[in-house]
Amino acid sequence: MRVASVAIAAVMMVAGCGPGVRPVAENRHMQPLSEQMLAELAAKQMKKEAPILVRIFKEESELEIWKKDASGRFALLRTYPICRWSGELGPKIKTGDRQAPEGFYTISPGQMNPNSSQYLAINTGFPNAYDRTNGRTGSFLMIHGGCSSAGCYAMTDEQIVEIYALAREAFFGGQKLLQLQAYPFRMTPLNMARHRNSPHMPFWRMIKQGYDHFDVTRLEPKVDVCDKRYAFGAESTENFNPAGPCPSYEVADAVVQKQRQDDFETTQLIIRGIATVPITTGLDGGTNPIFLAAEKSESESER
Repeated sequence: MRVASVAIAAVMMVAGCGPGVRPVAENRHMQPLSEQMLAELAAKQMKKEAPILVRIFKEESELEIWKKDASGRFALLRTYPICRWSGELGPKIKTGDRQAPEGFYTISPGQMNPNSSQYLAINTGFPNAYDRTNGRTGSFLMIHGGCSSAGCYAMTDEQIVEIYALAREAFFGGQKLLQLQAYPFRMTPLNMARHRNSPHMPFWRMIKQGYDHFDVTRLEPKVDVCDKRYAFGAESTENFNPAGPCPSYEVADAVVQKQRQDDFETTQLIIRGIATVPITTGLDGGTNPIFLAAEKSESESER
């Protein structure tokens, strides 16, 4: 725990979405959890030092914090509206494409940046083994404050203080790595049908396997890479090589059943003619409707 504490307090790294660092002011990286949050944790039978898991959804512009409760499984603690993300739906491919990453990433104490020029920042860990094996490039892709993004997930300063504190307390409690799952949208049959024409659909169907694993088990899916693709749920990693052929491994029956049911429902929606959405919007990223409404209200009040 002391190693994690030192790493969080001392790391000096350049933040994505805006180079440069600034001295830590007001100990913002060590702000305690609010009384309201502590009460919420107690009500949900969650210890403040229990492990957390982060899920991000671009289309909905939402970031979820899940935390282990007394059952030993993850339960939803809080959903935060994302202030800004950049690019389009789809994974990050190369440096400069302004895409916020999609996929499965791990965050260590050393990726917590108290000196960010964007108030506070947490490095997503892009590129991971999957990205590197597929030749994808980019660096310093963050979850940070400041509400401005160039390939990152930007929150408000108030939000990032709380998100940072929740991660910090989990690391202080002994969590070595926390998992970040970044998706284009909630991977429901309806959304899979709506986006069926996207060239990214093969990638999305692949990461949906991890989404389904978590949805069924409420446990962090074990993530491996083989044959240049993700593999989820294998008990052993001994024979996994990112660029080599995938070894045989079994997926939990409940997960397989969910995937089959979702595929069936998606097919039925397509047969019924559910409308598709544009492959590209021509817009750079998105923001949660809460912030759009606030901007509109502010603009109208200034007239």
